[in-house]
Amino acid sequence: MIVPQCAKCVDRVCYRENWTREELPGFCPMKHKQEVIDAAMEKYDDAEKKLYYNSTVTEQRAYQKIRGRVMAVRPRLLEIIKFSEMMGWKKLGVAFCVGLGDEARRVVEILEGAGLEVYSICCKCGSVDKSEWGIAGVDKIIALRGNPEGFEAGCNPIVQAEVLNSESTDLNVIVGLCIGHDIQFTKYSEAPVTTLIVKDRLTGHNPFATLYSGYHHPRLWKEDPVDD
Repeated sequence: MIVPQCAKCVDRVCYRENWTREELPGFCPMKHKQEVIDAAMEKYDDAEKKLYYNSTVTEQRAYQKIRGRVMAVRPRLLEIIKFSEMMGWKKLGVAFCVGLGDEARRVVEILEGAGLEVYSICCKCGSVDKSEWGIAGVDKIIALRGNPEGFEAGCNPIVQAEVLNSESTDLNVIVGLCIGHDIQFTKYSEAPVTTLIVKDRLTGHNPFATLYSGYHHPRLWKEDPVDD
């Protein structure tokens, strides 16, 4: 069975203007998924074209020609601000991890300073003990500190989404939600969702570090027991 494997492609034929079908590698979707591609292209209606157009213009404006070289000039947070302006979005939600409370505060201050109306919601909203979701004491973080039966507020991504839904936000921004919780938040959010900060506890929320550092790769991909 042939499946798409674009990450394994070396030539990136699709990035060129002139190419032939014979040049495409066997796993290329343009070779065996053309019907799917054609059907997907039909979904670019007027609303999607507006989103796509503004995304593409935002991408271009992230660069400037400086001293004869094309250089990146906008961080992601500024891109979110400019993109929201182009889309006419005024009300932004920020769904953040309690562990990134300081970062979330600074994000909100910057967004508000740009003239946006911002609503923020912490992952622990609702103050529900993890045991109410059926989490055993041994699987709580506090179990590692010797207190498996104590109270530990669980992350509450559906509540985060619904609180922001109640404010009719135009765009919701994820700031460090856990893997899985970010999926649930995105699933239940009525507004489109973008991620500003990805949760990665080991690398200071910089997942790329594990791809480039000899200290991390390949040791991390096979977790070995750690002695006390």
